[in-house]
Amino acid sequence: MTNQQPVLTGSLGADLRALRKARGLTLSELSETLGRSVGWLSQVERDLSDLSVSDLREIAVALDVPVSMFFSHAPAPAGEAGYIVRARARRPIGTSQAGLVEELLSPDLTDDFEMVHSTFKPGCAITRPVSRPTQEVGYVVSGQLDLTIGGQGFTVGEGDSFRIRGEPFCYANPYAQPAVVIWVIAPPVY
Repeated sequence: MTNQQPVLTGSLGADLRALRKARGLTLSELSETLGRSVGWLSQVERDLSDLSVSDLREIAVALDVPVSMFFSHAPAPAGEAGYIVRARARRPIGTSQAGLVEELLSPDLTDDFEMVHSTFKPGCAITRPVSRPTQEVGYVVSGQLDLTIGGQGFTVGEGDSFRIRGEPFCYANPYAQPAVVIWVIAPPVY
């Protein structure tokens, strides 16, 4: 069995480029981290080079994303690609934080922002504040979530929204029901 398997997303190169840029990395810096040439990485970002699964794993580690985000669960019909993301075709993204499930709602990562569907299972929490160079807005679809933004504590529930502008933040769902939040994040970080 060969390690060269087709990548199942139509915009893999563009997504890789967007992720690299969102992390402030140059082609040279990422290619050095991967132990590959700048030319190879440039071809990958332009969808001119085939990638093996092991290549994808190395890139995922270097960009701190799960390798699964590079694979689509169901290909979009030709007329919908780049425009529509069906529920069954969402790509899993984010960290492997226990109790947090995140899916990309945007068709790809090539825009100035991304939309993310997050489900915080009961008991899910990060207690050490995280800070990202982003502006983020969240809308709570269901459930409740405790947030600390810039050192100030809040509880948000169904229909509430919130904004994070680069401040350190953390969250917890100490409630019995999952909390579902839709995020808009600029620039894309996943």
